[in-house]
Amino acid sequence: MSFGGYRSTGLRAPSQAPVVLRHRLTEVTGPLLTGDIGPNDNDLTTQHAGEAIGQRIVVFGRVLDSDGRAVPNTLVEVWQANAAGRYAHVVDNWPAPLDPNFTGGGRVVTDAQGNYSFTTIRPGAYPWGNHHNAWRPAHIHFSLFGRSFTQRLVTQMYFPDDPLFDQDPIFNSVPDPAARQRMVSTFDLSATRPEWALAYRFDIVLRGREQTPFEEPHE
Repeated sequence: MSFGGYRSTGLRAPSQAPVVLRHRLTEVTGPLLTGDIGPNDNDLTTQHAGEAIGQRIVVFGRVLDSDGRAVPNTLVEVWQANAAGRYAHVVDNWPAPLDPNFTGGGRVVTDAQGNYSFTTIRPGAYPWGNHHNAWRPAHIHFSLFGRSFTQRLVTQMYFPDDPLFDQDPIFNSVPDPAARQRMVSTFDLSATRPEWALAYRFDIVLRGREQTPFEEPHE
């Protein structure tokens, strides 16, 4: 889908009408994505020998359907920039420091009540060249899988009161202001870990009037 303010969507958006291919049995039944999760997969601060640099945070919430019912056994993956706003990726070469003890990827499977939780570092903003003096607000990418690769949803979580919201075309590509706010987490003092980490709640609703905005790969 092309969005005027987000320049690269003009190159990414398809130039012809999409062709819908019928899912075959192998696509809707497998591969299954509820395999073993490693002990540090949901703690991005302890995946390396040293301590990650930055403000520790806990990001937690529930995955829900349109009726507010829990969605259990859903694989939730995250990826993000480090505290300086740089990704541990070969094509990210803007002059911010890399953190050898933080690679910015994690995963967890929701429990019977649809709960998930990650411990991580609050990411920094970064420049991205979309327009003059363009900076992305701090954000964390979320990917949710159902029972197979064809059942995947991708969204972004933002932090409250970010001064970069107004000039970010990705955030503003969601036309409904109320829907945009559903991508913004809520600071939760009661869930903080005293003298250790701040906490942000981010509930994800898969469909319905209160649905979290997701990327639309077929438009």
